[in-house]
Amino acid sequence: MAILEIVKSPSPLLKAKCKEVKKFDAKLAKLLDDMHETMVEADGIGLAAPQVGQLLRVAIVDLGEGADVIEMVNPVVTEIGGSEIEVEGCLSFPGLYGEVERPFYVKVEAQERDGSLYELEAEDYEARAILHEIDHLDGILFDSKIKRIVDPEEFEEFDGEEGVE
Repeated sequence: MAILEIVKSPSPLLKAKCKEVKKFDAKLAKLLDDMHETMVEADGIGLAAPQVGQLLRVAIVDLGEGADVIEMVNPVVTEIGGSEIEVEGCLSFPGLYGEVERPFYVKVEAQERDGSLYELEAEDYEARAILHEIDHLDGILFDSKIKRIVDPEEFEEFDGEEGVE
């Protein structure tokens, strides 16, 4: 496994729409493993392939604390519900945090690293992280959704992990 370089804004790679994965092979497995290692090293909770220079519909989310790592290949949002505004950050925008409105609930269809299909339902912080990463695959960046920029000192009252991708 390897630590990959995280692409930072304003790189045009971050605004590109990603291509569907067609080959489920060792190269894809290595990308997923490297993305997870990179995300953990950067102290994030999610990472999308364009953030490491790969324009593929691949993203991961890992909330830690014993949660399973969510690997999403070719994810499609099939249902959303509710709404909440919370603070978010992004590994591609170091030091930028803002209040973003997102659905409280999401249902996603995606593929595993071996190509098998699965369905996932998530709520609250997990749903937010999943939707943030899927936005990356469509070239949509969280800074375009910020309702109010938040000074990092403002959210120190949270548990220390809130709002960090």
